[in-house]
Amino acid sequence: MFDNEKNELSEHLVTINRVAKVVKGGRRFGFAAIMIVGDNKGKVGIGTGKAKEVPEAVRKATENAKSKMIRVHLKENRTIHHDTVGRFGAGKVILRTAAPGTGIIAGGPMRALFESLGIKDVVAKSTGTSNPHNMLKATLNAFKMSESPKSVAAKRSKKVNEINPKMKNKNEN
Repeated sequence: MFDNEKNELSEHLVTINRVAKVVKGGRRFGFAAIMIVGDNKGKVGIGTGKAKEVPEAVRKATENAKSKMIRVHLKENRTIHHDTVGRFGAGKVILRTAAPGTGIIAGGPMRALFESLGIKDVVAKSTGTSNPHNMLKATLNAFKMSESPKSVAAKRSKKVNEINPKMKNKNEN
């Protein structure tokens, strides 16, 4: 069962950072990697890994990302349900829904996150920091704050068409 899940997951390497530790004999180099793992159906995870060698750092980051996967509710399996803002540290991202055919309009690490998630239409803007760690964590924060009309209706003990009248018209046709 786990092997089947492993084949379905898409992995994106966001960044590799080389860090140096100065010691008596010179410099010791290490590597830090950020990986995004998703199933293209609404589940995604972000992981970091550090090691002396690049492949080991990437492997650790991938394992970390797989263990931290979250579910994101998608509208029509192509975009998010509503506009939202996410913040983390100095990072602030604005995510907006988009019409079919718009594509992914996002920069840097957010694009890889949306592709792994399976989002096809979204407009995203990052204000504040350009640090990939904070941009990705701010984007996850935005996803955690977004809710589907179905989950809002369940919390309020109402039907979906009472929450969103537009959904009622679509269901009748």
